Amino acid sequence: MAAAPAIEAHGLVKHYGAVRALDGVDLAVAEGTVLGLLGPNGAGKTTLVRIIATLLVPDAGSARVAGHDVRTEARAVRAAIGLAGQFAAVDALLSGRENLVMVGRLYGLSAREAALRAASLLERLGLAEAADRRVRGYSGGMRRRLDLGASLVGRPRVLILDEPTTGLDPRTRIELWEIVEGLVRDGTTVLLTTQHLEEADRLAGRIVVIDNGRAIAEGTPDELKERLGADVIDARLRRADQGEAALAALASLAGPVPTWHPEDRRLRIPSAGGSATLLEVLRALDAAGIDLEDISLHRPSLEDVFLTLTGRGTVGA
Repeated sequence: MAAAPAIEAHGLVKHYGAVRALDGVDLAVAEGTVLGLLGPNGAGKTTLVRIIATLLVPDAGSARVAGHDVRTEARAVRAAIGLAGQFAAVDALLSGRENLVMVGRLYGLSAREAALRAASLLERLGLAEAADRRVRGYSGGMRRRLDLGASLVGRPRVLILDEPTTGLDPRTRIELWEIVEGLVRDGTTVLLTTQHLEEADRLAGRIVVIDNGRAIAEGTPDELKERLGADVIDARLRRADQGEAALAALASLAGPVPTWHPEDRRLRIPSAGGSATLLEVLRALDAAGIDLEDISLHRPSLEDVFLTLTGRGTVGA
């Protein structure tokens, strides 16, 4: 018999007045895996995360975490999860050690157990040398690691990471990725929302793309990339006001429909024809008098998938 998912949701609906933030979302996250949740601003990601974490009650549908219903067994759900949000929720006037001990005591650990748990996590997160310094002197990356440590004090079966590397430099981001990968190897299940598509590509075994409150695509990163075909043509225009004219110039070409992203003046054209299609695109744009800044042909990335599915160029909260 197959094990039940660590997180499962069926037909989740949530309204904010006339706005339907979630419109029948289904979700399943297997034990010991990472599910990446992607979507544009306002797509419903944060609402979904808050329901899973028992911070919001859905208007319809159901969700279970670690076998517990988020409506009727909210306390059991909270005992099974750790949550690290977009901003470090630690007390700047306490030391790193004092923060984690305080969280341990709130979980009901004895003073000795809380101290041992704090010491172990500080070592694992590379914060042992700074453990007794006040957090107000920590760098942003150190605070994010400490915040992750606070979410791990209760040894959660399920870890919810809501844009955990926001504002971090590339080196610190990679260090945090390595920590998350270690947790998953040890059996932790992770629900990850992120605005870094490279992060989702590296960490997530499966990805769900949400837009307008609905799950519009799901699969492994490779499966989603394969949907676009063999290659992608990426063209950046010099002038944003030529976007519509460029689309009109390409309308007669066979194959997938190009998408226009005015925020960075980019055209994306899925292409099964490789360099031959690239030449056709160049000729059509040149004939229409479109000024190009650059144009390239490359294998599909997760960013290409996201932009093609949603037609938008940001995946913020």
